[in-house]
Amino acid sequence: MWQRYTLYDVRVICHYLGVLIQYTGLAMIIPFVTALIFSEWEPASRYLISIGLALCLGSGLRMLRIESGRLNRQQAIAVTVFAWIVVACVAAVPLSLTNHYNSYGDALFDSIALFTTTGLSIMSDPDHLSIADNMWRFAAAYAGGVGLIVVGMSFGLFGRVSDSSLYESEGRSDHVLPNVVETARFIALFSASAIAVASVILAIALTVHGIEPVRAALQGVWLSIAGFMTVGMTAPSTNIVYYHSTFVELVLMVLMVMGSINFAVQSEILHGRVGSLFRDTEIKAGIIWSAVMLVIFIFALSASNLFNSLPDMLRTGLFNFVAAVTTTGFTKLTSSQLATIVPSGALLVFAIAMAVGGSSGSTAGGVKLKRVAVIALSAYETLKSVASPQSARLVTNYHHIGRRRLGEDEVKSAMTVFIMFVLVYIVGALVGVAYGYDAVSAVTESIAMASNGGISTGITSADMPALLKVVYAIEMWAGRLEYVTLLAVGIKIFVSLKPRAPKRLRQWRKDRSR
Repeated sequence: MWQRYTLYDVRVICHYLGVLIQYTGLAMIIPFVTALIFSEWEPASRYLISIGLALCLGSGLRMLRIESGRLNRQQAIAVTVFAWIVVACVAAVPLSLTNHYNSYGDALFDSIALFTTTGLSIMSDPDHLSIADNMWRFAAAYAGGVGLIVVGMSFGLFGRVSDSSLYESEGRSDHVLPNVVETARFIALFSASAIAVASVILAIALTVHGIEPVRAALQGVWLSIAGFMTVGMTAPSTNIVYYHSTFVELVLMVLMVMGSINFAVQSEILHGRVGSLFRDTEIKAGIIWSAVMLVIFIFALSASNLFNSLPDMLRTGLFNFVAAVTTTGFTKLTSSQLATIVPSGALLVFAIAMAVGGSSGSTAGGVKLKRVAVIALSAYETLKSVASPQSARLVTNYHHIGRRRLGEDEVKSAMTVFIMFVLVYIVGALVGVAYGYDAVSAVTESIAMASNGGISTGITSADMPALLKVVYAIEMWAGRLEYVTLLAVGIKIFVSLKPRAPKRLRQWRKDRSR
């Protein structure tokens, strides 16, 4: 029986959303200071105003609940669901005040794309965006990649309420360390360390390629964030093509792969247990899946006249495939090339690769390899049971941060999320087709949104229909939450809004049922 949200629940949820809004405002100090350093006075004023608005709004919401306490599971789930929208709404304010967006709604679309690590943008003239605005966009992408709740827990924003309910409500189940707060801090610290090392390497490489040191340093940081957090956006509008560097592409491919691996597995490797990487069922499934899809992709790509030589095709194909399978969204092909020149078979491989995505507990999106592996193991177990005697007792084990037994609940959960992803992919594609877009392009675009993959065929733009913007924004939000959390809150809100029967009638029904 679904319980209703009470007024007390609403106050608790608003209180913790207020905490997140306040710290979103404090995070805007980063672009504000950046604007002051580079003498960008107009952006500085926008961020100063936005900081004030965020602090005032957050303080107002926090006043709805003064007493301390712990979040129960239902409250934690609601905080997680609404956090992604509320924080995106606040983060969109300074962006909407620029002349790069037609409306606040367009800025909000971009903000949702940033926090969900989809990385797509509908801004105009991105090449002339201020350094401060770019810094804010990539800071938002970092927070979204790590996870808003994980970031909040790592900084102690939730105080004594930081328990597994909050951590698991964001789609994470693997604990790197026994304590969830320590786990959250490890994820944030490990991500920051990987980005810092990559930033230095890329800054040096870009300087060698002729970019002035300050710009090279900034773009090194931004590229590192975009790679490890599987966001896939760049400051230049031409994406990776702008750099013309094989070395940069190699570094980014390493970052993309690292970002798409479960943080728990990465912790095992850091502690010297490298063998766990090769025993892990999810990793093995990912290697086999990627190898098969890459071969198909290369064969499909060879049918086009887009490349001058085999090495050029292999280099471009490999980079784009890694970006797709890790749901990063980097691309060396323009949207028009994807929609017109690239064979439909290669485009479908892109879409399927994004649909599956990377590892669970990573920065990647999509259905996740662990769920696909669980479903495959369940199917194999079913086939074995058919071929075995009725008296046989079948047990299926797999490796994932230790030896595990395949359970019925785990299979049900994997199938539920898988079906939800497929349904949303189809609905988004049908909306695109209804507006007259090509079917293959509409399917690819829908998958890019719901999987947070971010590889666009050109449908996503400031000129696309308003309803399509709303549908794509919901797909990005729902895909980041992996549907179950969102559906749970939606059903509970519906139950809460449904009028209750009078107390006497409820008591009569209760007595009658006895």
